[in-house]
Amino acid sequence: MKSATPPNGQMAQHSAPEREFTMRFTSTPRGARLARRLVSHRLNDWGHPYTSTINETLTLITAELTTNAARHGHVPGRDFHLQLTLTEGTFRIEVTDTRAEKRPQASPPASDSLSESGRGLLLVAALADDWGVSPRTAAPGKTVWAELHAQAKGQPLTHRVAPEPTYVDLLLATASLLRDDHESRPEDASHGGRRP
Repeated sequence: MKSATPPNGQMAQHSAPEREFTMRFTSTPRGARLARRLVSHRLNDWGHPYTSTINETLTLITAELTTNAARHGHVPGRDFHLQLTLTEGTFRIEVTDTRAEKRPQASPPASDSLSESGRGLLLVAALADDWGVSPRTAAPGKTVWAELHAQAKGQPLTHRVAPEPTYVDLLLATASLLRDDHESRPEDASHGGRRP
């Protein structure tokens, strides 16, 4: 069963994460795409290949939460913050924006079957083992989070050991992702809208 924020508005306390990825992104569709891609790359680095169920599921959840942050949580001049952690076999993705007055409902309403949008949180609720919304404690805004259990209780989590990327590696990967972002490139008029 999925849950929303507990009645007291506080999130459960967790142990120190075994793995963690944290970054700020521009509150734009491009920032949301970059966040999704970097989460997928980080999961692959942590031993969950791109085609694994965990990688695909968390990448899809990330896409929905970051798109909502860019679309509904956008405040001009403010970024959104993403945090991915792995603690005791549970992945937790948190997306924090600075718009406090636009909080998602505890149980997302069913959307119109002809509508092209409005299904993001329904998808998160269906894919995640748990999800919810929490207010930011030190500043205006909210955090929408989702959790996915990577292992059955009592079974060890198996993953390949990969070295943690350095900041230089992360910057190079980010630059590479931005260059590969075909949707945001201006078309070259001299080639009829096609690139040589």
